[in-house]
Amino acid sequence: MTGDVAASRRMLGVDIGEVRIGLALSDPSGMICTPLTTLDAQGAPADHERIIELADEHKAQAIVVGLPINMDGSHGPAARKAQAFARMLRSLTDLPVITHDERLTSHEAEARLRAAGVQPSRNKKQVDSAAAALILESYLAGLE
Repeated sequence: MTGDVAASRRMLGVDIGEVRIGLALSDPSGMICTPLTTLDAQGAPADHERIIELADEHKAQAIVVGLPINMDGSHGPAARKAQAFARMLRSLTDLPVITHDERLTSHEAEARLRAAGVQPSRNKKQVDSAAAALILESYLAGLE
């Protein structure tokens, strides 16, 4: 991670799914991560272009893509897909694109939504963007 990105930590978090892509944004200090939106997945390159547009619009200094590593630490098909997604993003933008372990973020997002009185089964888009916020939170916490 370069010093410029570490100094300004406004980042875009990405939770890739088959149907939806959850997005979250950190504040410039890197202290607060909030769900931003959920995109309906359309495939490459449309998804990549929309993510880069949102990163530019919100002046993100980096993009953090969730990497769904298996519980045993291995990389299965979903992790390989996320890595390919991140590689394509890197080829389309000058922003740093970082992958970060996202194990259990969807589960944690659902638990947080339930605690807030939201039914995750009826609010899948909220789960996806909340999971993106957790990915970003976890990544930024690791920088400290």
